[in-house]
Amino acid sequence: MSATHEKEKVMTEITSTGAELLSHETSLPLGAWVADGYEVVAALEDNMPTGLTVSDDGRVFVSFPRWGDDVPFTVAEIVDGKAVAYPDAQVNAWAPGTSSDNLVSVQSVVVAPDGTLWLLDTGAPSFEPWVDGGPKLVQVDLTSGEVIRVLHPTEGALTATSYLNDVRFDLSQGEAGYAYVTDSQPTGALIVIDLATGEWWSRLRGHASTQASDQFRAIVQGIVRDGYQVGADGIAISPDGSTLYYCPLSSRRLYSVSTEALRDRDLPDLEVASTIRDLGDKGASDGLESDTDGAVYATAYEHSAVVKRSRDGSWSTVFHGPALLWPDTLAIAADGYLYLSANQLPRSPLFNGTEDRVPPYLIVRTRIDAAPVRLR
Repeated sequence: MSATHEKEKVMTEITSTGAELLSHETSLPLGAWVADGYEVVAALEDNMPTGLTVSDDGRVFVSFPRWGDDVPFTVAEIVDGKAVAYPDAQVNAWAPGTSSDNLVSVQSVVVAPDGTLWLLDTGAPSFEPWVDGGPKLVQVDLTSGEVIRVLHPTEGALTATSYLNDVRFDLSQGEAGYAYVTDSQPTGALIVIDLATGEWWSRLRGHASTQASDQFRAIVQGIVRDGYQVGADGIAISPDGSTLYYCPLSSRRLYSVSTEALRDRDLPDLEVASTIRDLGDKGASDGLESDTDGAVYATAYEHSAVVKRSRDGSWSTVFHGPALLWPDTLAIAADGYLYLSANQLPRSPLFNGTEDRVPPYLIVRTRIDAAPVRLR
């Protein structure tokens, strides 16, 4: 099949309403695509998105890490279905050898409970070791578009191969709140940031729950993929802020840990680890998200799906479709929609060795009638 014909096929799939498929209420035959109900917010032709977040007034922001593509800006706002550099082109301007004061390679964008936008910069283009001054957490005022704060890691928080992946916030604790970050190098960790002091520290580095599983193999839409060695990646927080959920990308387990234990710097890691719960098999996931009802949502990247763990521990499928190759990041908006970025990551040269991606890359959403967790 030519690239043109494949692209036409993909566009047909993503514009289909799924009306011809059986509904969720009907008993579905094994192997059916449960593709009904999602809509396309943006179909991006040039760069593949990872991070995704939605402000409470409905503005959509994405990130484009610098993984080898020509990325003119690493953070964007979706305006009329198009990606526009955010907060501006100048902040996004970076090339090897230039100052790392600008955004190097942003993996995650998250609207915090106070309505400001935070940008998690890996500082590590193409998954190489991070450049000096590159890793940082950047706060942006969404009203003015101005950078408010830049928080750099304090000594000892990262290793030379740390890769900052995703972040969640609790502004209800301490003087100014805390941020929790996943470090997804193979021997991963959880990182805690005191937003009052700007101090960073790592927890559970190399623990079995933050590491890539030994001899992990992913089967993505039927293709066996070796070599995925990614530690702690997905992250979500409970509605009361007491529990942090997380998962390595190279694993099929969901874990939780006490946030109080993570924050207590006097508590040895062994005692922090005693609060970990293995919540069982959820399939292989990249992104996680949570809602105020206590549900946890996970991307199921082997199946082009999103699944949900309800408060009672039961699992169900939210949506599922052949066009959702590599569901990456989830975001729940104030209007009750669940947003998803799908970026064809396994087709990219970085993970595939050859260029097999067929744009567009998708931002989609589906109504779940749930509210985002906003701890303040």
